Order: sequence, then structure tokens, then C-alpha cells
Amino acid sequence: MTGHKDHTPTRLGAAPRGPDLTALTRRGFLALGTAATATLAGCAATSTQQFVAETSPIYRTPDNRGSGMGRTSPLYDSMYGPKLDEPFPLPAIPYHEIDPAYLRQEVADPTGERPGTIVVSTSDRFLYLVRENGRAMRYGVGIGRAGFSWSGRAIVQWKQKWPKWTPPTDMIARQPELERWSAANGGMPPGLDNPLGARALYIFQDGVDTLYRVHGSPEYKSIGQAVSSGCVRLINQDICDLYDRVPTRTPILVV
Repeated sequence: MTGHKDHTPTRLGAAPRGPDLTALTRRGFLALGTAATATLAGCAATSTQQFVAETSPIYRTPDNRGSGMGRTSPLYDSMYGPKLDEPFPLPAIPYHEIDPAYLRQEVADPTGERPGTIVVSTSDRFLYLVRENGRAMRYGVGIGRAGFSWSGRAIVQWKQKWPKWTPPTDMIARQPELERWSAANGGMPPGLDNPLGARALYIFQDGVDTLYRVHGSPEYKSIGQAVSSGCVRLINQDICDLYDRVPTRTPILVV
């Protein structure tokens, strides 16, 4: 579980109340589970051909010599390439080491939520940003280990580029070595090794900071896994993309 920046307010306006969680039908997410296994699940007929053409793997040796093969695509070379214009330049992601289902792509929306809503399906390890016309941008995520996961309706109350990380007291109690990054000690400064990565979205419920975040991570191999202390983590390049697409007070549903 990741802590909030020292001056984060602890009480703000109440989050808008959506339908009860049970109103998000199981049928919708059973359908989601089927779609989740396909890399290009649900692409509209008008865009599927172009999308497949742009993302289809091209198998080649590293420099057309030697042994070993790698999966590459021009679209993902650009999408997951280095970001050198950051305060802490992000290295390229070897996306061929990640299950392609978890790479960023537009799909048919399986959630039924309003456009502009973030929906996290913890069972399928996907985050959806619902768009217009029945579409959604889908990102692969890592989620909390059993016993640390959180679910519910809330809002993104605050956003931060290259955030400071302050582990909460209960986390420090479990891992005393984190005391050096406590609030009293000023937290962990931003950087490539910071657990919150390049961006963080701070989740509030009924005006109260939940201490859970949607954030970046340098640990790209953790995407699709249940490894974090409750928070939702994305590839750094993906959280940068999501950050630019959502304003504060964006509704979020974690199921």
C-alpha cells in the first residue's frame, strides 16, 4: 500500500455516488473475462485491420545476425520507446517480454460505464478508460496481493507527476527498513526507483484518501500479476498516457 504525499488533504468533497456495485452486472465482467484473453479482443471492424497491421509481431534476430528471435512492432516500438523529455528519462520497455494482451490497445468497452470512467478489473488485470461510441482504452496492470486489494467506487481527487512516496505506518510496521522514507523523514524523493513511478493518481472515497493509487512502476514484468501492496500499477509509459487523458475528479470503479 503506497502512502500519500505529505501535504495531501485528508478530507475533500464527497465522491459522486454511482450505482451500487452489484448493479455492475456479473454478465458484463464474465464477458470481459472472455475478451481479456485475446490480444485484439473486441476491435471494431472499421479499425481492426489497421490495428492488426500496426501491431502484428515482426520476428527478426536482434541485428539480423545470430540466434534468438524477438517480437517487435512499429507501433509498440514507438509506444514503449524511451521518453527522454522527462525529468528522469524513462528507458524503453522490452515489451516483447510482456504478454501482448497487457499492452495498451483500444477495444470494445465491456464495462457499460459512462465515458470518462476508469474501471479496474482485478481478476483480469486490466484497467479500462471508457471512451465514446462503445470503445475503451485498455491497459495491463499489476494489482494488490491477496489481503491488500481494495475495491469500490471512488474518484481521482489528485494527480501528480513524479510523486514522492511516503509508506504508511502499517507498511513500515511490516517492513521496518522503510522507516527511512517515513513522513517524518520526508518520504522517498521521485526518481526511476520510486515505487510510484512517473505518475500517480490518488484515489479518494467519500472525500477521504484511501491511500490507494493508480501509478507507474519500473517493474514492467509485474504487469498482469498480483504483487503490489494494494495499489494498481501500470508500465511507466502507460501511466503517462493515462495521466494525460484523465482530469481530476475522474470517477473510478475497482471490482
